Amino acid sequence: MNLTKENVKKICGIILFTVVVFLAIQNLDKVFSGISFVWGIIFPFILGGIIAFILNIPMRAIEKHLFGKCVKTMKNADGSTKTEKKKFVRPVSILITVIAVLAVIAAVMLIVVPQIGDTTKELVKTAETFFPKVQVYAEDLFRNNAGISEWISELDFNIDKILSESIDFLKNGMGNVVSGTLTAAKAVVSGITSFVIGMIFAFYLLAKKETILRQVNMIMNAALPKKAVDKIIYVAKLSNETFSSFIAGQCIEAVILGLMFFIVMSIIRLPYPLLISVLIAFTALIPVFGAFIGCIVGAFLIIMVSPVKALIFVVMFLVIQQIEGNLIYPRVVGKSVGLPSLWVLAAVTIGSSLMGVAGMLFFIPLTSVIYTLIREWTYKRLETKKISADSQDDKKE
Repeated sequence: MNLTKENVKKICGIILFTVVVFLAIQNLDKVFSGISFVWGIIFPFILGGIIAFILNIPMRAIEKHLFGKCVKTMKNADGSTKTEKKKFVRPVSILITVIAVLAVIAAVMLIVVPQIGDTTKELVKTAETFFPKVQVYAEDLFRNNAGISEWISELDFNIDKILSESIDFLKNGMGNVVSGTLTAAKAVVSGITSFVIGMIFAFYLLAKKETILRQVNMIMNAALPKKAVDKIIYVAKLSNETFSSFIAGQCIEAVILGLMFFIVMSIIRLPYPLLISVLIAFTALIPVFGAFIGCIVGAFLIIMVSPVKALIFVVMFLVIQQIEGNLIYPRVVGKSVGLPSLWVLAAVTIGSSLMGVAGMLFFIPLTSVIYTLIREWTYKRLETKKISADSQDDKKE
């Protein structure tokens, strides 16, 4: 091997990398502590970026449809486009977006909270008569088995006793809560502080997004080769389009599904139509499995009133789910994701294992981006090698 200047640099780099990895392995506790410290510093800004990305979706629609005449798009000499808008457009659009989001949250709270209170009262009354009936049915079912029948007959379902024991449990647990009050207070203050900083950072990003993008673009062009810059910009645009379309489509699909349940449940007079419809709409934001969670909770609420109506609700859910899965979801969300069903299932499974519900929402568009990039790379390589693909079906998805 010739010890040229370039080779010496590569060898030194490999040695330095090996030493760093070795020291990191030897001091894992300090490494994790450092990562935790850095994460605590940058978390508010990451949170702000996520908030800004989500708020940018309705804000962009407001600017386009409400203030379209106040925005002008011009072409530069190099062929790029430049957008000019009147000064009031951006702050007014941000204000309308925030008010709209807060209004939706407030409306849902005003609808759901009273409904939960009324439903809880009704469930308590229903439980007083429902569980004794179940107990009698179970005794008749297992009357040939003396042991089980005796155990069932000894069960004492008293709603007042259960509530009293629950209150005592909470009172006894208050000692542990009080002992950790200071820690809890610090966590609450830290969370509120992070949220406030994140919101301020989000508003700044929304107000100055064109300027920030231009500055980032300038830094990349100064530090990286043009080919690398073009690739980063392409991946960023693909990711932005995929994530934006997925979030918007998922929200629209959830609203449509909730309205369908409310209308059908009101027509066939099933209990708790508003509460269950809102619940299903929210759980439907979780891909694949979300609506089924809402179905289980809804069926449990209805079965306390009438098992027959609960069965009707489950049948209705399966019918609406088929309509939604075959007609609505492919048109509203499917095109924005562009993933085969197998990869959607894999993305949901991996995302839920790593990050819970947030992982389900994040990993589907992320997998879609990766899938698109790999597909493009594969066909490009096949074309370079002059190998024809066996099937073009994948390109049509």
